[in-house]
Order: sequence, then structure tokens, then C-alpha cells
Amino acid sequence: MKIAIAGGGIGGLTLALLCHQQGLDVEVWEASEPLRPLGVGINLLPHAVRELSALGLQDDLARIAIETSSLSYFNKFGQQIWHEPRGRAAGYDWPQFSVHRGEFQMLLYDTVRARLGVDRVHTGHALESIVDTGGADAPARFTLRRRADNAVVEAQADVLVGADGIHSAVRRHFYPTGDAPRFSRRLLWRATTDVAPYLDGRSMFMAGHQDQKFVAYPISEPLREQGRSRINWIAELRVPDDYPDTPPRSDWNRQVDKSVFRAAFADWRWSWIDIPALIDGAEAIYEFPMVDKDPLPRWTFGRVTLLGDAAHPMYPIGSNGSAQAIVDARYLMDCLRDALSGTGDLDYALREYEAERLPRTAGIVLRNRMNGPEQVMQLAEVRAPQGFACIDDVIPRAELEAISQRYKTLAGFGQQQLQAGKS
Repeated sequence: MKIAIAGGGIGGLTLALLCHQQGLDVEVWEASEPLRPLGVGINLLPHAVRELSALGLQDDLARIAIETSSLSYFNKFGQQIWHEPRGRAAGYDWPQFSVHRGEFQMLLYDTVRARLGVDRVHTGHALESIVDTGGADAPARFTLRRRADNAVVEAQADVLVGADGIHSAVRRHFYPTGDAPRFSRRLLWRATTDVAPYLDGRSMFMAGHQDQKFVAYPISEPLREQGRSRINWIAELRVPDDYPDTPPRSDWNRQVDKSVFRAAFADWRWSWIDIPALIDGAEAIYEFPMVDKDPLPRWTFGRVTLLGDAAHPMYPIGSNGSAQAIVDARYLMDCLRDALSGTGDLDYALREYEAERLPRTAGIVLRNRMNGPEQVMQLAEVRAPQGFACIDDVIPRAELEAISQRYKTLAGFGQQQLQAGKS
């Protein structure tokens, strides 16, 4: 069986390693040339780390990433709404890691090249067209545009997986119209700042509410060992009514000056953190619209299917986007393995993958539109806009616990789920 993966991001590279682990012939086709460690921070939740650990990557991750100890939510006055341990501190068998996205992607990339061979990863090849979706024992056939000389390259595989992100060319082939990103009318400004550690040096926090929010967490274990912290942070604000309905793609990830948003957080200084100082200390700040896409009716067409952000782009709420791509890869590999063992066929395997993962991820997309677990901050803003003396008088602890557990179960990292081998 030959598997072709369009996209060398987190989901695509994880799937490549899983395919190699099962002895499959796999190639990765990536549009960028070369791959570089771009981006800022992400969180890898325990159900994602479980899969990465099975690939032998946990020790490598531990050398570059912070093992997150806790997550806390605060209101806009710095009053704590909710606090919980995370990862192994919460009793999981696997840690939660906070890591620079680019460093993690390069770890995956280097591992793929080492295990599969450098000739199995083709950078600078953008998917041009799908000639035939295959099926009924016929391969999928597709063409790519090689950036080096603008030549068209023809390729085929028993299965083609579109893991090429929110602007997926594979997805666009099947949904050429009516599938534009859905803008939340909120903008994100993202950066990293090297500072002295806050709290225990391994804590993640979110503060504010849905229209004005700040998120921060450390992402560098080497810097932590030196007594410093590289803090990944995100400032988020709702945009005015006269702002464009959806920022053009050319404006995504553009560098902006802090003056665009800093005033909204000017007095967010508390005893344990100075948010204006974090903003002021960043070398470069990048702006993103907070977008997702409506869930699709189907992902699989013949021998072609979707994975990760190509299948289910979601708001960056709940620290869950990269984790779902990794879980997609694991479940798809399990379905393909069953087909190889003679208990099914490839066409059935791809439909089974879709039947399991599409509704699960659609539920997360929709729940994230309702603020996911971060709704506790919005509840505090609505019920106590001037702050509170005791959070229990505003939101009973049982309600807070229910919100946290409901999202963990939906996203597949409830503790009992993982202990039972499910996600």
C-alpha cells in the first residue's frame, strides 16, 4: 500500500511516521521550500502526547518543550476563576507539553527524514490538481507544481491524504465555492517574549472574556533550565463593526506594531504578572484573524480524504487544534491497518475513518464557537462585570468542574477515556 500525504505540517508528518511504523510506503509532498521553524506556541494535550510517545518522541519533546503544570482562568481584574493541574500533575500517564510550533514541526520533519529517508519528503511541491480520486482498487492520481522550475509533476498512490491546512488545495478541489473561512470578528496578536519566570515557570493562564482576552504560557525548556522563560502570548480583541467581514489572506500573519492593541491591556498588571511588559518586550508581533470553517458533510472521495486543519479548522480555543490532527492521524492509521490485515478494504477503511472523526471534530468546532472551556471567563464577566469577592458566589464549583470535564470528554482527553485507551 502506498500513501501520499499533501502537507508537511504536524498532522501530515505524524501520519507519515505512523505509516512508516506499520511498514507502509509513504511520501510527503509539501508546498513550502524549505521548511522553516515558523510560528509561535502550541499546546500538546495528553491524548496527543500519548500518540507521540508511541512513536518514541516523548524524550525529544521533553528536551525542547515545557511540561505544563497547570491552567488557570482569571477575569479582567486578575481574580482567579478556575485553576486545575494539567498533564502528569493531574494524574495522567502522559504530560501536557507547551512548545514552539516551528521547533516541534522541525522535530517531526527531521524524524521523518531520518526514518523514511530524505527522498520520501518532497518540499517545494504544491498540489495542482486531483486527476482521479481512485477507488475500487484504482489508485488516486494527482499533479503537483514544482516551485524550483514550475514544472508539473504527476504522481499516484493507493490513498491520498490532504493534510495541507486551512487553505487546503485538496479540500478546495471538492469544495471550490461556499467554503470561505468564517471570521469570529476577533483578532489575535501573537508573539514571544523572554522574561523572568512567573508563578512556577510551567503554568498556563488565560485572562479576560470573549471580547478582550490574554493568554500566556512558557514554551522553552532550555531557557527554563537557565532560570528564564520564553513566554508565548496571545492578545485578543473584538473588532469594530466597520472592520472587513473577513481579512484577506494576504493580511494573515502580518507583522504589526503593539500600538494597534496595547492600550486595551495597559492596566493589566497584577502581583504575579505584568502583561504590558510582556507586550513591550516582544521583538515581533503578528496579527491573525480568528477563523474557522463550517463542518463539511464528507471528507472522503474515493481514495482521497482530509486530515487536520484541512478537514476541520477550528478556533484556537481549548488548546486542541494540533491534538486533533494527531488523533486524526492515529485513527486513520488504525483503519488502514485493519484493511491491510484483511478485515476490510481501503475504501471501507477511509469511510470508517470519516464516520468516526468527522462528527467528533465537528462537535469541537461548534463547541469552540461557544468558547469551549473558556466560557468560564465569559460567565464571570456576565455575572460579575465589576469583579467578585469569592468566585463560588458567582459560579458554583460544580458548574466550573462540569464545564472543564465536558470539554475534555468531547475533545477526547478525559482522564478515564485515556486510561481506557480511548480518545
